[in-house]
Amino acid sequence: MKTQKAIFAAGCFWGVEAKFRKVKGVINTRVGYTGGSFREPTYSDVCSHKTGHAEAIEVTFDPSIVSFDDLLDVFWSIHDPTTLNRQGPDVGTQYRSAIFYLNSEQKEKAERSKDKLEESKIFKKPIVTQIVSASEFWEAEDYHQQYVEKRNQNYIPYI
Repeated sequence: MKTQKAIFAAGCFWGVEAKFRKVKGVINTRVGYTGGSFREPTYSDVCSHKTGHAEAIEVTFDPSIVSFDDLLDVFWSIHDPTTLNRQGPDVGTQYRSAIFYLNSEQKEKAERSKDKLEESKIFKKPIVTQIVSASEFWEAEDYHQQYVEKRNQNYIPYI
């Protein structure tokens, strides 16, 4: 089986990971930090607002079962892409909405999906989601991995 990866940021990574883990064709997920300038950041570092990282999820998927376009649909549906640096009660640049593309095909698809969503006028405010080249992905501490599943919690999205 040939797998691919995708990286998304859509607020607190706990709930984002829980949603993606339920998608058929998703093989694995990791939560972590990306988009910043600090090497090997910890949760505490990221929360200091000094590293520039976003809480993100790396999704490993089987493209013969689920496409990158399908994952983009999930991404757009699980958060509010019109709120800058915020999802629900979580505020700060680490909670920004972003698609971190890994190649030119992902970039084109992400831009196309964002344009299509904006044209649909589903959202009354402009979409502020960043579409940026992926940088180093730093895996978060173990207690953050599969947080919702480990605690048998139901995740309620903010939107």
